[in-house]
Amino acid sequence: MSELANTDPEGIDGVRMTWNAWPRTKVEASKCVVPLAANISLIRSHPDIPRLPYAPLRCKTCSSILNPFSRFDFNAKIWICPFCYQRNHFPPHYSAISETNVPGELYPQYTTVEYVLPLSSNPNSFGNPNLDPAQQLQPSPVFVFLLDTCMIEEEMEFVKSALRQAIGLLPDNALVGFISFGSQVQVHELGFSDMSKVYVFRGSKEIAKEKVLEQLGLGGSGRRQAGAYQSGLKGGFPPSGVTRFLLPASDCEYTLNLLLDELQTDQWPVPPASRPARCTGVALSVAAGLLGACVPGTGARIIALVGGPCTEGPGSIVSKDLSDPVRSHKDLDKDATPYFKKAVKFYEGLAKQLVSQGHVLDLFASALDQVGVAEMKVAVERTGGLVVLAESFGHSVFKDSFKRVFEDGEQSLGLCFNGTLEINCSKEIKIQGIIGPCTSLEKKGPSVADTVIGEGNTTAWKMCGLDKSTCLTVMFDLSSSDRSNNPGTINPQFYLQFLTSYQGPDGQLALRVTTVTRRWVDSPANSEELIQGFDQETAAVVMARYVSLKMEMEEAFDATRWLDRHLIRLCSKFGDYRKDDPSSFTLNPSFSLFPQFMFNLRRSQFVQVFNNSPDETAYFRMLLNRENISNAAVMIQPSLISYSFNSLPAPALLDVSSIAADKILLLDSYVSIVIFHGMTIAQWRNLGYQNQPEHQAFAQLLQAPRDDAQIIIRDRFPVPRLVVCDQHGSQARFLLAKLNPSATYSNAHEMAAGSDVIFTDDVSLQVFFEHLQKLAVQS
Repeated sequence: MSELANTDPEGIDGVRMTWNAWPRTKVEASKCVVPLAANISLIRSHPDIPRLPYAPLRCKTCSSILNPFSRFDFNAKIWICPFCYQRNHFPPHYSAISETNVPGELYPQYTTVEYVLPLSSNPNSFGNPNLDPAQQLQPSPVFVFLLDTCMIEEEMEFVKSALRQAIGLLPDNALVGFISFGSQVQVHELGFSDMSKVYVFRGSKEIAKEKVLEQLGLGGSGRRQAGAYQSGLKGGFPPSGVTRFLLPASDCEYTLNLLLDELQTDQWPVPPASRPARCTGVALSVAAGLLGACVPGTGARIIALVGGPCTEGPGSIVSKDLSDPVRSHKDLDKDATPYFKKAVKFYEGLAKQLVSQGHVLDLFASALDQVGVAEMKVAVERTGGLVVLAESFGHSVFKDSFKRVFEDGEQSLGLCFNGTLEINCSKEIKIQGIIGPCTSLEKKGPSVADTVIGEGNTTAWKMCGLDKSTCLTVMFDLSSSDRSNNPGTINPQFYLQFLTSYQGPDGQLALRVTTVTRRWVDSPANSEELIQGFDQETAAVVMARYVSLKMEMEEAFDATRWLDRHLIRLCSKFGDYRKDDPSSFTLNPSFSLFPQFMFNLRRSQFVQVFNNSPDETAYFRMLLNRENISNAAVMIQPSLISYSFNSLPAPALLDVSSIAADKILLLDSYVSIVIFHGMTIAQWRNLGYQNQPEHQAFAQLLQAPRDDAQIIIRDRFPVPRLVVCDQHGSQARFLLAKLNPSATYSNAHEMAAGSDVIFTDDVSLQVFFEHLQKLAVQS
């Protein structure tokens, strides 16, 4: 699909806003219904972003960075900050600056620039603030694999082969550690290559961080060594206390492969009708303790491979008795979950520890039952980790996604570490918070709003892990004080600046600065300028993220009613109609797709949790909160392409009327891709027509959607599940569940031959629109 739309809506800045022109006052902003928000893809690669090999100039009052919107006086060698109007002098090394000779950050087209910070003269706000900048050598990425051994032999073989492949793909300088767990936790000392040496921890109770370090021989003296970590680096590698457990990939590949060959499934006896004792919580806190002692402040990832629910020690989500089911949404609503709150509290503590160390938790969960993603969500999301949920370690969703994490080149995810985001904004604007994978650094300032949405109360956020597709939603508010000075002197533009510092995959420190400007709208809220600046796709994604957050935070929150009320208010505010006359209702093209997005959002897995487990709901919401706008929009409203003999592949309506006996449909709903064959096509295929030379065109028709599906799968993470099905087959439900039920059993007599009906009492888009028009025009 991306080939058809050649325009890049995010542009060089990677910023998309719900409204591209903002009203001046808080009251007018609340009348706009859809909140003022910006979505920023923090480190998305773009060919036009210049990389500057020097440190940036900061304003001495508000510490925003010199940008093309600053005003300058070249004779006096002064620049004026657009945020606080402070006059700043250019430093001596900018003395040659003139109209014809300006540095890269002042070119008007470079609203986004990236400063590559030389590691030796690294300013202390980046990297590890406790270290002397002169000693900051290129840090190596660190990976600690955490493997669950409570699984059947077959699954164990799948996961071992995935690990062997991953270890082969790691860069030579990456440091690797290995921990396995079942009813106990085993920390493997890779540096002791003469024989396998393992430290065992009990899985039944919480172990303090100090106790972990003492057991591993990293207490006292070991800790001091770790503190001297970077200064004692020989050739970029740490001293002995660390090298016992974390080794360069090139040195330990053989040891690790040997270890994997010997590794058995958990031998602890499991009584009949019981779950195995699995201590995921203790294993994660041991891994966090090990990394905290060895490599604090350096980019590191804990890669947890989990094959079932935690039943032992802290973080347990269910008892060992199989007659106790794992919690469902119904149990959560009724507060009938004895383990849930305790487990969430434990993972919140773990998240805090990992964030303070600057480390990431990635979760790869593969099991037929739930494993506790809903509880672990807080630790994965606050550290910016990756999450993949699959049915088995042998499934392509797990295998291909896991491989993508370690791949280089075009396919690489561009995993970066230790990110921080700071936001500067014009003084009328306040920041309510961010929805997405980050943690508030509690940095107060004049632009912090009174209300909090998501990670708020701050102007700076930490992202221990971020990648090319990470996209955060920043929620803004306007200051309640009305403008005091007269409109003549007021700047018609407002400014936002996003500063993202991070450690790249190669260890290089960089600071990306994006400065954007938009217009204020002075006239009342239904002005043309406001309407033209509405971005429907972004607004739909912001509403989806906001409603998902409210569903998690607020008890007894009715999401469908909340969305309906907002949509009715928006339509009665911006629609054109005569009072009490539904037939006269029309919407400006800038808003025309929005009601359809809301219709699909109301039916999506983000709002309708029925038929999904809490783990699946948590997983879908984590993906929604971190992907860019076009990907998130596909999650809300899937795309459908139709293939037939007499026309080129073309987008089709997401409606049951698109089904025909002689068509193939390709549905992309982000986590799954469905290739659906109409009845006639399926019969011809079963008769083998595609193998006959005279039916070459039919063979090509069958192949086209598969080729397009592979293109989508190749560029996506997590790798989507591919479902190939036929009309009236059991798997056709994957398609039917997403289509607008314009034909149900009640009006089946009007159907065209060869199409389909959906057995549902859900309202169709048509009925939804009729009700919306009626309610929007009410006086």
